[in-house]
Amino acid sequence: MTERAGLPFACEKRSVAGGDGIVAANHPLGAAAGLEMLAAGGNAVDAAVATLLTLTVVEPMMVGLIGGGMTHIRSPDGDHIVIDGQSKAPAAAAPDMYEPLSDEIATRLETAGRKNAIGPLATAVPGNLVAWTRALERFGTMSLSDVIEPAIRHAERGFTVSAYLSECAAEAAADLALDRRIAQTFLPGGSPVSPGTRLRQPAYADTLRTIAAEGVGALHGGGVGAAVADYLGGAGGVLSLADLADYEAIVRAPVRGHFQGVEIVGPPPPASGGVHVVQMLNVLSRFDLAGLGYGSTGSIHLLAEAMKLAFADRDAATGDPAFLDVPVERLLSQDYAAERAAEVDLRRARAWTQGVRPSREGAHTTHMTAIDRDGMTVVATHTLNSTFGACYVVGETGMIANNYMSLFDPHPGRALSIAPGKRVPTSMAPLMGVRDGELEFALGVVGGVRIFPSAMQAVVNLLSHGMTLQQAVEAPRVWTQGGQLELETTLCVHADALRGMGHDPVGVKHLGGGMNAIRRLPDGRFEGAACWRADGVALALGGSAARAGTRFHPD
Repeated sequence: MTERAGLPFACEKRSVAGGDGIVAANHPLGAAAGLEMLAAGGNAVDAAVATLLTLTVVEPMMVGLIGGGMTHIRSPDGDHIVIDGQSKAPAAAAPDMYEPLSDEIATRLETAGRKNAIGPLATAVPGNLVAWTRALERFGTMSLSDVIEPAIRHAERGFTVSAYLSECAAEAAADLALDRRIAQTFLPGGSPVSPGTRLRQPAYADTLRTIAAEGVGALHGGGVGAAVADYLGGAGGVLSLADLADYEAIVRAPVRGHFQGVEIVGPPPPASGGVHVVQMLNVLSRFDLAGLGYGSTGSIHLLAEAMKLAFADRDAATGDPAFLDVPVERLLSQDYAAERAAEVDLRRARAWTQGVRPSREGAHTTHMTAIDRDGMTVVATHTLNSTFGACYVVGETGMIANNYMSLFDPHPGRALSIAPGKRVPTSMAPLMGVRDGELEFALGVVGGVRIFPSAMQAVVNLLSHGMTLQQAVEAPRVWTQGGQLELETTLCVHADALRGMGHDPVGVKHLGGGMNAIRRLPDGRFEGAACWRADGVALALGGSAARAGTRFHPD
């Protein structure tokens, strides 16, 4: 599609188009692994699982087998499901297992010695591999041993380190240095791994080979899992082999809403993303965003107010539905949106409190999007939680562990307090848009609590501002949850005007992380795009088999 002129930014990457499938991911080798499956005759689920497994190798700071996440799948006949592979608290976890340092909102999750964030005690029960294999078994056409091959290859032979990976290692260097094994790989000689060097992970390749041969049970109850449990048990963790063996991914129905004639479909709790994207869009639909224009003071103000009211309700009503009564129906209702929209002042910022009854008193992830020639679509967001998770490698397995326990409230007696088996909350928002029964777009983004506001802005960019797909994923973003209003650089020209409206604007280099997306084109082909905030790329399959009846006729 032709880029819309007159926008206050220029795209740094290019979209691609093809009629036989697209894979977009936050690393080129991840997208290539998925495209390899499509080229071999696989479908979008085969491609997605191959991509995600490869990302555990080439984007190791973002995602791993000892992590969690959400996979949203649309079948060719239009059915949607969400496979919940979120991590959960181990059976031996307890509400008072950490010493909280503060009850202030900004620091209430911090604990003495950072034990909920760094090291074995920070690791929750992982769900990624279980979720991916469940998707493969239910919808895929290939075996786990087939789709894991690219990951093994890149772990064994190595891949070229990007500046992005190097910068992430530098950012986490102080914590990485605390663990000998992870430091050997990502801080060789005491310095962050350099861009352009080749990074090999032979121990992880061996683990992947074992999983390829033995299946998901190798980690969740078998020898690999026993090695994980033994290591954590000896290092002060509480994750057990029984926790791994007992883990189950949950198939959930998505949440749905409508905006600008398009049905918005997203993940349900324990993900807050789907609920609050729909909530914000319901509120924003009552204002003339198109008339205000992208990046204007007025549109930024409205986005900020919508985010603030959503975060007020998120603090009141988000969590594991097995433990909490989350008021999803109320949050998604148009009546509730009308009540909240009526409280928006178009001239002044305001403080927002929760509008629903409370049900309860990390920020680095990966995302991928895939579609095949038949329309099977996958949007998947998975993570270790923080950069390099808990910043240690599990013994000789080569696997990096999550630090998901840092998302629970370390104070006992609250709805987000730790409880055995409770799933962690998440801001993930793997979204799809459906118009007249046909897929319109699929997208997702990474970035902790900045995920669902960023995803919402991409939807607004597409449907209210008429942007191309590439423009929508790259467009400068804004974010707030009630304190400072963060503005990506090109939007800082509005800082004085926003300050005059009562906001507290501050410029930032980037908000959230890499977004990638797919959109159906008018001619029936698909378009894919990835943004500059990660090493993302979209790859397209533009043709496959020869025309029927074609054969070679020598001269």
